[in-house]
Amino acid sequence: MNNYNSITKTAKAVIKQQAQAIEKLLPQLTDDFEQVVRWTHESNGRLVLTGIGKSAIIGMKITATLNSTGSKSIFMHAADAIHGDLGMIDKEDIVVCLSKSGTTPEIKTLVPLLKNRGNKLVGMTANPESYLAKQSDAVLHVGIPKEADSNNLAPTTSTTAQLVMGDALAVCLMELSAFKPEDFARSHPGGALGKALNVQIGHLLQEHKKPVVQKDTPIAQVITEISAKLVGATAVLDGAVVVGVITDGDLRRMMQNEQNFTLLCAQDIMSKDPCQLDSETLAKEALSIMQQKEISQVIVKSSGTYVGIVHIHDILNEGIY
Repeated sequence: MNNYNSITKTAKAVIKQQAQAIEKLLPQLTDDFEQVVRWTHESNGRLVLTGIGKSAIIGMKITATLNSTGSKSIFMHAADAIHGDLGMIDKEDIVVCLSKSGTTPEIKTLVPLLKNRGNKLVGMTANPESYLAKQSDAVLHVGIPKEADSNNLAPTTSTTAQLVMGDALAVCLMELSAFKPEDFARSHPGGALGKALNVQIGHLLQEHKKPVVQKDTPIAQVITEISAKLVGATAVLDGAVVVGVITDGDLRRMMQNEQNFTLLCAQDIMSKDPCQLDSETLAKEALSIMQQKEISQVIVKSSGTYVGIVHIHDILNEGIY
């Protein structure tokens, strides 16, 4: 019979147990961890992550984290390694082998082959007395009290410990290489952070949405221009020089305050000294400026020439917040 009443209790126990297990990794950090970081930082090779079963899945995730944070890494499945994939390892590569027990048949077959190639071997294992640990040049100890399930069977806490150790390795390497947000963005141009660090407001401009009127343009034409270009505003020029901006809000206030506004022209209702940004300004910076000034549009210029208007919604629609 299902005991649904214990669901939340069980979930809390799992989270608490894993949190406590991660805390216990702290005293397991030895000089070997620092040595692995130094080897990797000073090497011209890559970190090659390998493992079997759930450890292989964690190895793939650590590989992805390393690559996205500036450390060259590849993943090699332990089963495939002994059937030809060893050829992907270069002589300067450092191999990190993940195995909770450190005694699986695939690992016992793979380790001597790696040793014969002369690559540095790092064992990430919960058992510092295992075959893997004793054969490794350095050991990353990820021992845990028990797995999270009541039977102490499913790879849960053990894989979490491996993942955390991999994250610690990646972050230490980031610090040593002075990895910057801009570096991360180059590896993630399509993600939200990548966009925030790459997208310029000039990229958001659309040629058919470049509203512009002259300072003596009649109000009727101003309304038509704003309505047609769909950015809620228009730049006001004196020749080629931007002298003002008219927004939907300016039009509403004009209609409320003026009895005969049809006789007015653009310069009569425009806001002077509008916010103007260079087209190479990052969209993220433009958004911050617009929020500070409590405005919804910004005039964009390139080499001093008016090129269009960007609405705050254009930035938000890119997933930049």
